[in-house]
Amino acid sequence: MNYLSKICRSIQPYMAGEQPQDRKYIKLNTNENPYPPCPGVEEFIKGFDCDRLKLYPDPNSTALVTKIAKKHGLSPKNVFVGNGSDEVLAMCFPTFFDKVGDGVAYADVTYSFYKVWAKMFEIPSVVIPLSDEFRFDAGAFKQAKCQGMIICNPNAPTGLIANRLDLMAIIEANPEKIIIIDEAYADFCNCSMANYVTKYPNLLIVRTFSKSYSLAGARCGYAIGDEVLINGLKTVKDSINSYTVDRLTEGIAVKALENSKYFNAQVDKIITTREIYADKLREIGFNVLPSSANFLFAKHNEIKASELYYQLKKQGVLVRHFNQARVDDYLRITIGSDNEMEALMKALNKIISDAKTNVKSEEE
Repeated sequence: MNYLSKICRSIQPYMAGEQPQDRKYIKLNTNENPYPPCPGVEEFIKGFDCDRLKLYPDPNSTALVTKIAKKHGLSPKNVFVGNGSDEVLAMCFPTFFDKVGDGVAYADVTYSFYKVWAKMFEIPSVVIPLSDEFRFDAGAFKQAKCQGMIICNPNAPTGLIANRLDLMAIIEANPEKIIIIDEAYADFCNCSMANYVTKYPNLLIVRTFSKSYSLAGARCGYAIGDEVLINGLKTVKDSINSYTVDRLTEGIAVKALENSKYFNAQVDKIITTREIYADKLREIGFNVLPSSANFLFAKHNEIKASELYYQLKKQGVLVRHFNQARVDDYLRITIGSDNEMEALMKALNKIISDAKTNVKSEEE
């Protein structure tokens, strides 16, 4: 007897970046921030009254919602928070898309969880190909026959951005459609559309504390948009779990938002490191896409990405390899600390040197 639903039996779940426990690795595979959260976070945790954990948290996350609203110059009515941006994005599917309809549009090379959520909620997918250079096709999105769309900007796993004017044109050409922009990496570039949510009632921005705020382990994300959109998300949330953000996480996120000086310094450090090591990778034979995120998307001119991934892992360095069409020649490399990036370069140089030696030996 099979007790699983048809959906559960047929769905291919999202595969998160591996977290092996067999040894200590340099982790450059899950786009985590290499630097610790701001000092205020640690102080909050040390001073947290654990007795408060016996009580349910505020279901509206009022303190955090108020702080996010202030950050973006919005009303708290324009803010929705959840257990990581993944949960917020997942709730977008039953909130804005129907099982019978024109479906949700997204790029063919983008965050692969979109496809999983569409399958999970039985919503038709409209897949729009990127160009041969993985560039965003604004015209195709503008004319897409769909109920709405999700655009990851900067895109994952490529790190490339969509032009702000192109995004505005898409939004304005489709006032009857929901346009969701996943800005998980927007703090690492100047591409955010957050300032436009009061102008466009069909625009929803989804963001996370996992990347730029160094809080991947806390699990907190949020959406900002028109009050009608936010109320829709609240309806779905309260139909699943009214307490999506716990007391500890809410306090941690509030403290992170209060220290903008520390936040800006860490983001600037990552951007600087990103540009330095993009050039270093190019010097040793990599084609590196111009990234606007906290990672690099690169392929070597001679050695397969799968082989590089395997050899790096043997040396204790984890990167991400996607074994799927169009991107299987590439590695996605998270920007780590300078020491971590130097360890990556040392490992890559050894792999490349050994490969050249092997080729020379075979020729002789």
